[in-house]
Amino acid sequence: MIFVLAEHMGGNFRDVTFEMLAKGKTLAGKMGLDLVAVLLGKNTQKLADKLSYYAGKVLVVEDDGLENFNSDVYQKVLCRLIAEKKPFLTLMGHTSFGMELAPSLATELCFPLVTDCIDIEIADKDIIAIRQIYGGKINCRLSFKGNQRIVTIRQGVYKAEEKGISKGKVVEFPSPLQGKADGKRFIEYLEAQVGDVDIVQADVIVAVGRGVKNKEDIQTMENLAEAVGGVLACSRPIVDRGWLPRERQVGTSGKAVKPKLYIAVGISGAPQHIAGIKSSDTIIAINKDPDAPILSVAHYAIIDDLHKVVPLLKEKISELKG
Repeated sequence: MIFVLAEHMGGNFRDVTFEMLAKGKTLAGKMGLDLVAVLLGKNTQKLADKLSYYAGKVLVVEDDGLENFNSDVYQKVLCRLIAEKKPFLTLMGHTSFGMELAPSLATELCFPLVTDCIDIEIADKDIIAIRQIYGGKINCRLSFKGNQRIVTIRQGVYKAEEKGISKGKVVEFPSPLQGKADGKRFIEYLEAQVGDVDIVQADVIVAVGRGVKNKEDIQTMENLAEAVGGVLACSRPIVDRGWLPRERQVGTSGKAVKPKLYIAVGISGAPQHIAGIKSSDTIIAINKDPDAPILSVAHYAIIDDLHKVVPLLKEKISELKG
């Protein structure tokens, strides 16, 4: 079987949960395995019911000590659960939760672990984990030894599937916890300050890159983003110049996005950037270089000077909307 650890907070699932379930479903189908969502928490009935539409089985562990995430407590539960059920693969999100939990869990279980994966492939009835190294310049393919393995998945690299029609089976697993946690204890959540724009949630993104030569041109790009009903994002050079804040950066060192429409303006398409946009439904590139790497992933392209194209494009869109 394949385990997918559901990540939730404040009564809501994180998007990465459904992204992993989509990939897990594909892998399970090709390998003839069962897909099992693992849900740890307190008063999880509604959450379990929602998960049941995305997996063949939902394993639920209820305990007061699981009301809030605590890696020490989660590890105790998962060690017992994995030892008994023996999943072939356990998937976790490469989030603050997963990065804290996965290494110590893998160490205790003596399992191989690959973190921050951007893909998983099947080869000779086994899986190959793909992650980036050297700052995203190289994709590394890693195989595993042993019968069980743990992988953390980067957020935004897979598209979540629509809710299924039939429900999977919800099964309760007895909690192995006894009393309160001895080490870490939960105190409170401190929410990070939210920027003015959340590019991760945007359906339409206009992203600008090194091809934009002057800071004054950023407003022109902002006008295009507004015309198409989207938000403005960028590649790393724009952030390095201080023209847009780091919350707007797309790519390995920024954020992975999955909009319905992604317009890349003056972006060459380094591997680090492409890794952050691979889940976009439609990619349009505006670039004067016919050999720019971005064109290898773009569905449509305009090969011309962006400083000529963008104002005309914005004007035409405004006319059509008017």
